[in-house]
Amino acid sequence: MQRGYLDDLSAFVMVAREGSFTKAAAKLRVSQSALSYTIKELEARLKLRLLTRTTRSVSPTAAGERLLRNVGPRLEEIAAELAALNELREKPFGTIRITATEYATTAILLPKLAKLLRSYPDIKVEIINDYGLTDIVAQRFDAGVRDGEQVAKDMIAVRIAPDTRMAVVGAPSYFRNRSEPTKPQDLVEHNCINLRLPTYGGLYAWEFEKGSRELKVRVDGQLYFNTTTQMLHAGLVGLGLTYLPEGLVLPHINKGRLRRVLADWCPRIPAITSTTPAGDNPPQPLNYWSKRSGAAEPR
Repeated sequence: MQRGYLDDLSAFVMVAREGSFTKAAAKLRVSQSALSYTIKELEARLKLRLLTRTTRSVSPTAAGERLLRNVGPRLEEIAAELAALNELREKPFGTIRITATEYATTAILLPKLAKLLRSYPDIKVEIINDYGLTDIVAQRFDAGVRDGEQVAKDMIAVRIAPDTRMAVVGAPSYFRNRSEPTKPQDLVEHNCINLRLPTYGGLYAWEFEKGSRELKVRVDGQLYFNTTTQMLHAGLVGLGLTYLPEGLVLPHINKGRLRRVLADWCPRIPAITSTTPAGDNPPQPLNYWSKRSGAAEPR
């Protein structure tokens, strides 16, 4: 089909339905002379007369009737599809894949996604929990959610939550026959619940700081897990001390199910960030999520 055919056919349909060049030109917002020239050019290309013109009216010829009957509804379908595409541009849709820590999923993503997904049912989100430094591009993720210290140089990071702190906690039953640690070094005498990191297969060293002092303690204990939820549950039943984000344990501390120790030694965690590859255009739903999540400007 030659360029311009659709516009010319739309013009023809308008004239045929209105039965008047004057009325059709007004609806198309063009001059009557320009519309008349368009129809003449279309008839010349088709080598058929499409309209019979008199001083009082305009009516389609037999060829024009056939074109109007067969092409008119198809032009309406095209217009409807284009309108639908415009609606999609304004309404987020599609699937986004996110890799995140379990804590970030529970404390940050799910509360924010709850309202978003209810409002926009055409958005689908797949969240994979892991504590490794997943290659977002290689694993075909759209974004990764980590703390600020884990942002790679070739990534763009957007803050989606404030800074928080870590906490060392244990159940009251754990402390019945044990004294509370008063400094990080005391942890070597305690049964601690460990987190195994999948990236290197090692155990997470508990990090502490006080004033200018910083240290890491390699704790020991009977239990090893790869998720914070399992560590929390084990701590709640008195199986040892555990080291978890403050937001995860505060509800249990407030209700007396956990007791906090070494609070003056526990460091702050840099803000939770959503990271995407630098230079890429985020998928539409992810772009919309970033705007609605209370995110700050990219770092």
